[in-house]
Amino acid sequence: MPSTAPTAPPRRPWTLRARRPPSPAGTPVRAAPGPSTAASPRHPFGWLDGAARIRAAAGLSRRTSPRAADDGLLDLAGNDYLGLLRHPDVVGAAADAARAWGAGAGGSRLVSGDTDLHQELERELAAFYGTESALVFSSGYAANLAMVTALASRDGGDAPLLVCDRHNHASLIDATRLAKASGARVAVFDHADPDRAAEALAPARGRALVLSDAVFSVDGDLADAAALARTARRHGAALLLDDAHGLGVVGPGGRGTPTAAGLRGADDVVVSVTLSKSLGAQGGAVLGPRRVVRHLVETARTFVFDTGLAPASAGAALAALRVLVAEPGRAAAVRDRARRLSEGLRERGLDASRPDAAVVSVGAPSPEAAVAWRAACLAEGVRVGCFRPPSVPDGRSRLRLTARATLGDGDLDRVLAVVGSTRPPVPLRRESGAVR
Repeated sequence: MPSTAPTAPPRRPWTLRARRPPSPAGTPVRAAPGPSTAASPRHPFGWLDGAARIRAAAGLSRRTSPRAADDGLLDLAGNDYLGLLRHPDVVGAAADAARAWGAGAGGSRLVSGDTDLHQELERELAAFYGTESALVFSSGYAANLAMVTALASRDGGDAPLLVCDRHNHASLIDATRLAKASGARVAVFDHADPDRAAEALAPARGRALVLSDAVFSVDGDLADAAALARTARRHGAALLLDDAHGLGVVGPGGRGTPTAAGLRGADDVVVSVTLSKSLGAQGGAVLGPRRVVRHLVETARTFVFDTGLAPASAGAALAALRVLVAEPGRAAAVRDRARRLSEGLRERGLDASRPDAAVVSVGAPSPEAAVAWRAACLAEGVRVGCFRPPSVPDGRSRLRLTARATLGDGDLDRVLAVVGSTRPPVPLRRESGAVR
């Protein structure tokens, strides 16, 4: 006779549960009393509920969504451009580094958080990009904050002028705001328009910096880095490029936008990269002249006061870089997959961008439609990204698909079929200047 005892639910692996503090038997644990309650309009956080309602009404609510270790989905939302996230050499290097140095760096790199791996990674990144030096940070965001704020400091005497592309990544925007708060002057030029950058530089007196994404993260378009460099040089300015989406994708063998633009090793160009996209790891780096890196080591707050990059991430990034050097064809493969995605989407009448790197965007009629479209794709087994304001500088919502070098013909056919068949019922409108 079958047992009628209830069956215990299966245990979920890797679940951390908060432990409640001990209390006397029979006494429930309650929050400490305060002068007001969350429901009170006078509560200091009461305004947050109203702000959340406004975002919800505009279709801009956001939620985290944990994924399983192997959910079986075809993923075109992440940034694993070269397919190295699970490469055995990369994963093995991360495990070896964790066993050798522990789970974390244990301190800032100026105190106790530096290892041979960090410095080896810096040397090989600099050699890959053709720069004199490199400096590794705990994230690409921290690298951009360091690059801009340290080079825009008042240490040089005068207040520098920062000339910024309107569509720059949030990390460059935040870095610019911090620099402005410390006295820097800021001018913004129209997206991907070197002539407008020149106009913004014309009144510059003293130091100036031109800031631009190398590959813009929303539509995947490439900045004219060579023209920006020429413009900067005419005015005695430096060029700062965020090549987060160019490393491993743009240029021969994925050696980045500066190499593709003829700026390899230029002593008036500084480049930031992330280790979390093409290299499948975590962290960021700034690459450039030796004296620039020395200045960052001594003054950049996100280097001096931040815990160093975990050795496992440094080891993984180093292994991934070596795979890329040994297999340079991966860069051309990801560009080919992005081109084919774009062409296939446009053949289906969709408003798809023409990519210069790995990113393809597809216009949606509204934030709500973009969210529903992403959910419909997910239900069909394809994960895609969804960008809405304020993540999109032009205010237009869209799906964001990221190509991967390891996508096969069958994968591409499936993505095109799913995205095309789940398109919103409202006809898509092509808006001027939004998608190329």
